[in-house]
Amino acid sequence: MEGVVTAGAAEGARLWRGRSVLVTGHTGFKGAWLCLWLHARGARVTGLGLPPSTSPNLFDAARVAELTTSLVGDVRDPVTVAQAIERARPEVVLHLAAQSLVGVGYADPLGTFSTNVMGTAALLDAIRRCPEPAPRAVVCVTSDKCYDNREWPWGYRETDPMGGHDPYSASKGCAELVTAAFRRSYLSAPGAPLVASARAGNVIGGGDWSADRLLPDLARAFAAGGEAVVRRPAAVRPWQHVLEPLGAYLLLAERLMAGDSSVADGWNFGPPPADAWPVRDVVAAAASQWGPAASWRTVADPSAGRHEAGQLRLDCSKATSLLGWQPQLAIAEAIAWTVDWYRAHAEGADAAELCRAQIERYEERVSAPANRSSCSA
Repeated sequence: MEGVVTAGAAEGARLWRGRSVLVTGHTGFKGAWLCLWLHARGARVTGLGLPPSTSPNLFDAARVAELTTSLVGDVRDPVTVAQAIERARPEVVLHLAAQSLVGVGYADPLGTFSTNVMGTAALLDAIRRCPEPAPRAVVCVTSDKCYDNREWPWGYRETDPMGGHDPYSASKGCAELVTAAFRRSYLSAPGAPLVASARAGNVIGGGDWSADRLLPDLARAFAAGGEAVVRRPAAVRPWQHVLEPLGAYLLLAERLMAGDSSVADGWNFGPPPADAWPVRDVVAAAASQWGPAASWRTVADPSAGRHEAGQLRLDCSKATSLLGWQPQLAIAEAIAWTVDWYRAHAEGADAAELCRAQIERYEERVSAPANRSSCSA
């Protein structure tokens, strides 16, 4: 099946031009990319988030604050969230604010649960109390790690139990349960905002400078001329370029804006089964793309004794069948786009222009999609 992630550039501009959109977590890696894409489509974007957690960061490097109404605030504070909604008067809310790292979850479990669970609850409670005009569409972004991972060799489906061994994963499972509870209890009446949740795979792409993430760690080492250090080379993850899930969030929001209550549900967005690669294969491809100066070695896992899933896959057949969604970039392309971004930026290229160029290339791919393998496990 040839899939459509979102409308092509012209149709996307028509659908989003002039619409008011609130993006929580707009100062983060995915949030910054999303704001750039929405701005390119003509949306009026308001962002709510804490100051960026790394230096450098994509939010500053791509000058996202110049393209949005940028509000600094904590999504866990009900008053702050209510004020942001009142100021933005959004038709669409895209909730990306989160503590997004497994390692930080171990170091700060209370902060992780507070942000990922209570932050989601605070947002949805503000939306249910919002006076007219209320948002029409809400997409809550969680994670592929929301599932009770049994180390199965097949992909998890949306009907599989929520869970999570570590605090980060468990907090994302809880966020899914909170989203479903608010949807069923408060946001199911005719005319109420339609709420969906999205569970994406391991996202890669230029502009992520977080610690203890594979591609950022490789890019830092390669750009400095050093040797990258890799742990857990056999771990398998559903890798995908950042534009894949972001395009899926936009598609989901478009369907919700159109009043399609059938998509007010939870959704997986990940790569085909063949693109769930072990870490060692991703590293080898990235090093090859960077060039002969790139080198790496494996080390004993410094987090030995701390649980981390050996393999994780998503079954995205529901999105393929009911949304017409298909990923556009094979894993080798996703790695190449990511490495090219980091290498060009290290050589002095402008971050915003690099992002815009890849967004344009991606929309061209969407407009004339190549045949891609099924997302079913």
